[in-house]
Amino acid sequence: MELHSSQEEFYINPVLYHGRPQDEAGRSEKELRTYDLLDQLSIPYDRLDHEALPTIAACHQVDQIFQTPVCKNLFLTNAQKTKFYLLLIPGEKKFKTKDLSRQIGSALLSFAGPEYLAQYLDLTPGSVSILGLMNDRENQVQLLIDRQVVEGHPLIGCHPCINTSSLRLPTDLILNRFLPAIHHDYILVDLPDGEPS
Repeated sequence: MELHSSQEEFYINPVLYHGRPQDEAGRSEKELRTYDLLDQLSIPYDRLDHEALPTIAACHQVDQIFQTPVCKNLFLTNAQKTKFYLLLIPGEKKFKTKDLSRQIGSALLSFAGPEYLAQYLDLTPGSVSILGLMNDRENQVQLLIDRQVVEGHPLIGCHPCINTSSLRLPTDLILNRFLPAIHHDYILVDLPDGEPS
């Protein structure tokens, strides 16, 4: 997908780096904590640095360099705001709450507000990432993963808890090394592809 409108184009440093930044000046503490944990767990990752990418559409330029789709990470809650979920789906897939709610036996879900995102995952809107679960030390957030992510993507792209960088990581190491290390499990869901657009 080519982006022609200047409103849709964001500066991305085209250099694909392996591992953490050599110069950490100006990097946030939450980003550096992410690299610390990945390095501690011996999970390899490639990194792109860029302007803040506020939406999944903006991440398409990252997809092209990574040759790996950046997954959509949606932070959801039930109507009572008593249960919270992080849903990981392919970036191009449309999300319909009724399809997911039925599978997990919940009333209709909605997007959780930024105050809950900050409280449970120490993240801000636009930076939602599976890696943010490292900040959920009391296991308040249940991870839900669309089966297509697990079965169709040997590598996944996500933010390191900040949306001015993106990482490409092995899916199996996220599932089998990262999640156990932070004491989180996941539930596989099967969401329909929806109507072609």
